[in-house]
Amino acid sequence: MRTWLASAWSLGCRFAKGSAAAAFLALFTSARTMAQEAGGEAGLKVPDLSQVTFLGIDGHKLLLFGIVFCVFGLIFGLAIYSRLKGMPVHKSMRDISELIYETCKTYLFTQGKFLVLLWLFIAVVIVLYFGVLAPVHPTAVTLPIILVFSVVGMAGSYGVAWFGIRVNTFANSRTAFAALRGKPYPIYHTPLEAGMSIGMMLISVELLMMLFILLFIPGDYAGPCFIGFAIGESLGAAVLRIAGGIFTKIADIGSDLMKIVFKIKEDDARNPGVIADCTGDNAGDSVGPSADGFETYGVTGVALITFILLAVKDPTVQVQLLVWIFVMRIMMLVSSAGAYFINGFIAKSKYGNVDKMNYEAPLTSLVWITSIVSIALTYVISYLIIPTLGGDASQWWKLGTIISCGTLAGAVIPELVKVFTSTESRHVREVVSSAEEGGASLGILSGFVAGNFSAYYIGLAMVLLMSMGYLISTLNLGLLMLAPAVFAFGLVAFGFLGMGPVTIAVDSYGPVTDNAQSVYELSLIEQVPGIQQELKKDHGIDVNFERAKEMLEANDGAGNTFKATAKPVLIGTAVVGATTMIFSIIMALTHGLRENVNNLSLLHAPFVLGLITGGAMIYWFTGASTQAVTTGAYRAVEFIKANIHLEAAAAASVADSKKVVEICTKYAQKGMLNIFIAVFFATLAFAFVEPFFFIGYLFSIAIFGLYQAIFMANAGGAWDNAKKIVEVELKQKGTPLHDATVIGDTVGDPFKDTSSVALNPVIKFTTLFGLLAVELAVQLTASQGGDGLTHILAAAFFVVSFVFVYRSFYGMRIHGSAA
Repeated sequence: MRTWLASAWSLGCRFAKGSAAAAFLALFTSARTMAQEAGGEAGLKVPDLSQVTFLGIDGHKLLLFGIVFCVFGLIFGLAIYSRLKGMPVHKSMRDISELIYETCKTYLFTQGKFLVLLWLFIAVVIVLYFGVLAPVHPTAVTLPIILVFSVVGMAGSYGVAWFGIRVNTFANSRTAFAALRGKPYPIYHTPLEAGMSIGMMLISVELLMMLFILLFIPGDYAGPCFIGFAIGESLGAAVLRIAGGIFTKIADIGSDLMKIVFKIKEDDARNPGVIADCTGDNAGDSVGPSADGFETYGVTGVALITFILLAVKDPTVQVQLLVWIFVMRIMMLVSSAGAYFINGFIAKSKYGNVDKMNYEAPLTSLVWITSIVSIALTYVISYLIIPTLGGDASQWWKLGTIISCGTLAGAVIPELVKVFTSTESRHVREVVSSAEEGGASLGILSGFVAGNFSAYYIGLAMVLLMSMGYLISTLNLGLLMLAPAVFAFGLVAFGFLGMGPVTIAVDSYGPVTDNAQSVYELSLIEQVPGIQQELKKDHGIDVNFERAKEMLEANDGAGNTFKATAKPVLIGTAVVGATTMIFSIIMALTHGLRENVNNLSLLHAPFVLGLITGGAMIYWFTGASTQAVTTGAYRAVEFIKANIHLEAAAAASVADSKKVVEICTKYAQKGMLNIFIAVFFATLAFAFVEPFFFIGYLFSIAIFGLYQAIFMANAGGAWDNAKKIVEVELKQKGTPLHDATVIGDTVGDPFKDTSSVALNPVIKFTTLFGLLAVELAVQLTASQGGDGLTHILAAAFFVVSFVFVYRSFYGMRIHGSAA
């Protein structure tokens, strides 16, 4: 039987490779014969911004001032970076954080090479579409520009991810050291500073790149460049988010299970998995969110730009809306920075000298203050920039209100998430109670309950806020554009990001607090000879080690909660924003909503079949990403159990720790490769089956992905903080109850930090790449006078995709005694 399977597998691989080569050859050969008028993304043209004046100056000059604000944002981020680097820290802690950074660098170099390889797949399609199928301008000029900006987008995601790791590995040791002073405020403030540094840098860099395209690239080229930029950053985010999520959870599970197997403490220095776990905290919880956040802000902006250029016919209104959108993006930086300083003043006054504080409270107030400031500035900016729009003097407050619905969601959704994931949550406490009586089984079931309920409440909250945006869009907005409801949904997604740097900051808070605990334990500072006298002499600290550890653990609970709050916001933008991007495809297929509109209906069978197919892909993706974690964790546990030396050494060897990092990297890349190629060729296959099948598919992955992601993220958050309650509040480490909650947490690890969070970039990458793929199919069908060749290619692409779907389990399968 195994021989037959091996033969079949070999034959399948050969057929898949042959099919892929034949498919691309057929595409290229057919494309060379085409000479059609460009349409869709290739035909996007940005109007002259200087033709309309705002506040007495033309739009082009006004947005030039935006570059100054971006520079201030960069200076803000770098100033905090410099401050963190200069904060006091003990050598033993600094050495550990630098070791973590070195392993992170190795991981990032490896992922960078991997990204270049995967970019080649995207480059082939860009060359075919923009260089051959739709040559709007001379290919020698257009194509290199678009390819360059796809690389710029990818490099942007990669660069901000690297910056995030460097900042967080400064902050982790400084936070650990601050705990020695015995006051809670510094260990709250340091991770938040790190997060704001990342948030301001991320948004400033992304906005600077987009302003450069808008202001300095000729209008005929700017539209395609935006698409190339968005695809590049989406690719970077997808790879770094998925691979980082797999890496971090392999390491986390491998490290955590040792607590049960050997009855050792959290982050025991003798455990060779702990360094890998710390690296993973950054690879998954810093690199991933940084790249994901960068891509989210960029892709949402590109979706709105594309909509404006396709759906708005009046060039003056186009310019007004484009300038308004970008001024609003600049306002995000101002409102977030202002709210950070306001909240910082309040928090320091209230908590600066206290001995005990609720770490979640000032983070919550920061989110709400930012939301309020952002909403206020939204109305002010809208009134100043678009006092009249298309002759209507009321549109400024209508559009401002639609964006405010999204900004409000950015504050309301975190509150709902806390209901299911906070250490104060009744759902989380039920997980503990269930585990106390029924062990890991009942605890896991209670976590499922929390995740399912959270999807209900958060889903309804999003529907309510989107409905408000829709209702406002019916108030004469249709006089200015086609499909005003779609634009409203895009603005709601844009509003989700209205407090961008703060959303990133509270998300980045978690990996710093998690690492700070680990750095403290790995430094073995309590065992340093004469350490108490040294700390007193050099830093004036009367140290209480037990109190320091308690505060770090409690702060980590707040970090877990706020890591959880950012996830539904990002997935929400993917889903709401995908609606706007799908509209671009619909506009192209229906020739401006004039033909084939009936195909967007349940009466059109391909559309319905696409809806069903999307759900299948979401559930495969969930399984494939979790399988990569499971197999990698199996290998990590196998190695750690064979090489942990509890009696012979005070700490694990660097060589053994690096070996665990190597195992994590290996399986992260294997899992990522299977997933990426399966998704890439599935997108091509389904786009070539039938255009309206593909639209149904895109809607389906967005909706299925939304609820799957919310469920998994919040169930995982509930299990994570249930363990934290047992450790911090009940002080029952090493007990059967603790073992039960650790098991629940290891189930939740790939839920919350691998599968759920990666659905966001996967949905957006599929939708963006699908913009090109479906038009390739349409052009090919038109050139051939029928869909025969297109369907052959669809079948070939599907075979390639299916081979890698098959590999994602059978090529990653654990071959243990029962296998």
